[in-house]
Amino acid sequence: MILDVAGLIFSYNSRTVLNGIEFSVAPGELLAVLGPNGVGKTTLLKCINAIHRPKGGAVYVDDKDVLTLPPMQVARTVGYVAQRNEPSRVTAFDAVLMGRRPHVRWGVSRHDLQKVDAALRQLGLKDLSMRYVDQMSGGELQKVAIARALVQEPRLLLLDEPTSSLDLKNQVEILGLIRRVVTEHKLASVMTMHDLNTAFRYSDKCIFLKDRKIFFAGSPAEVDAGIIEAVYGLPVDIYRQDGRLMVAPKVEETEENS
Repeated sequence: MILDVAGLIFSYNSRTVLNGIEFSVAPGELLAVLGPNGVGKTTLLKCINAIHRPKGGAVYVDDKDVLTLPPMQVARTVGYVAQRNEPSRVTAFDAVLMGRRPHVRWGVSRHDLQKVDAALRQLGLKDLSMRYVDQMSGGELQKVAIARALVQEPRLLLLDEPTSSLDLKNQVEILGLIRRVVTEHKLASVMTMHDLNTAFRYSDKCIFLKDRKIFFAGSPAEVDAGIIEAVYGLPVDIYRQDGRLMVAPKVEETEENS
């Protein structure tokens, strides 16, 4: 396993948000973290990335406790794509180059520039490398953020709602890209999402958070309507189409339709 989360506990002041969280992610696996707003999905990612300091438990990446590592070493191990990436007056090339900071010692090397160039090519940004990011679309901006995380050469890639502000076409493109990158680079990846159908389509495993704990952990194929209703408080119907799980809210028949 690349990632092992063991007994993680996190509190805001005296309010416990996460309690006894445990899961693992292997190379080439993408884990979706699911649950309603305010359940602690983003908080979990920030604990894994040592942005937040948990009250208890441990986070191991390649058997090293991330919570005990210096920040620069964490950045060489974990790539993090935040939910919102504010555009700024820098070129896409320079924005991605910032991801090399954990590896730069005395100055930017040819190797650093090659890494940036390769990431831009992989994400289809080569022709946009000199464009300012504040002139880019939401989909292009998200690709820049992912490229910046990749040039850190992480073993673990964390993504917080990577498609939350994108249209359908860009959602499909970005998630397909993430899936391919995780597989080709044999990364472990943890991604928070709201859309269940999209999460089930692109993830290998999923966890549902409820009442500060993991309510369910397993493959998308193991999820049933009872799990979703218990977590979201919403009755649903589950269908299978071409081997994929599809979830839809249950529509109650009215007297006119009965």
